[in-house]
Amino acid sequence: MDQPEDEIKPSTIRIREMGIDDLAPVYHIGEEVFTAEYSTSLYRTWDEYEIISLFSTDSELCLVAEMDEHIVGFALATTVEKPRSAWKYGYLTWLGVRKNLQHAGIGQRLFKEIVRRMEQDGVRMVIVDTAADNTAAIRFFQKQGFDDMTEHVFLSMNLSRKGRGRKTKRSKAGRKSIVQKKKTPKKRWVE
Repeated sequence: MDQPEDEIKPSTIRIREMGIDDLAPVYHIGEEVFTAEYSTSLYRTWDEYEIISLFSTDSELCLVAEMDEHIVGFALATTVEKPRSAWKYGYLTWLGVRKNLQHAGIGQRLFKEIVRRMEQDGVRMVIVDTAADNTAAIRFFQKQGFDDMTEHVFLSMNLSRKGRGRKTKRSKAGRKSIVQKKKTPKKRWVE
């Protein structure tokens, strides 16, 4: 698996639907690729729930790239249909390739297969998003044909850093437990 990038032949890469045994390798590649710099600045973060949720609802749009029986990349997508709209949208939620193989064409092959499957499913528009400063991802998607780049502003507030989160109290066993304050209703006196 430690072949230099220039020696990797496209025929040695196999794109297939993700299986249940692929969940852990996909998760670990995501941990490697989606650093806190890019995955926590948006409205979602890389975690096991992301993979399991998409795998449970859209398994035909969860693909892996396999080389020498090792998972080296993945694409996770979904489709969205809006009420009273003739359009069906495809949303490429995550696309990741091991860092040492990122310029070997694996991402492009995963993307092309996702698009092929979406077209078969009646998708009319594919949407992706990334952080505005993730220039590598932006260049990749522009090479795939994305040209209508619209910037959105996502604001976030980490409550644990601001001290605004739920207060915790240690139980007798030493574990943290959530303590929620209940407001005591004010008594009203009726005369």
